Amino acid sequence: MENESVQKSLKLFIVLSRAYKAINEHVNKAIQSNGLNPTEFAVLELLYHKGDQPMQQIGGKILLASGSITYVVDKLEQKGLLRRIACPNDRRVTYAQITEQGKAFIEEIFPEHAKQIDALMSSLSDSEKTAAIDLLKKLGIPAGKF
Repeated sequence: MENESVQKSLKLFIVLSRAYKAINEHVNKAIQSNGLNPTEFAVLELLYHKGDQPMQQIGGKILLASGSITYVVDKLEQKGLLRRIACPNDRRVTYAQITEQGKAFIEEIFPEHAKQIDALMSSLSDSEKTAAIDLLKKLGIPAGKF
């Protein structure tokens, strides 16, 4: 029989996975209602909040395989929401840059996105949210070393 610590760890993993899945499904449905897939939204949101980004680094920042970034950037470029900019100092580097149309679009949809996430998290008090953030960081840091 497994010890109590192992049982608790398994239970935590299941509860954490189910909570993430439930929350993510709600958020993704709202994102898709705005004509974007979750990855497109993540790239657009990154560029809006962090500015121009080298294409090679976007995947790591939004947790997406680098091979998929080109496809996502192509789709957003076709929609007129971002453009590629060549780096003047290094021809190997291309930046993704949000367009004015992209800025206007994200400014229109982001406030509702933020409100929805706040509503999904509303079962926790502000101090519980802070504690959850701290605990999840504590959990994730060593996991990243495996």
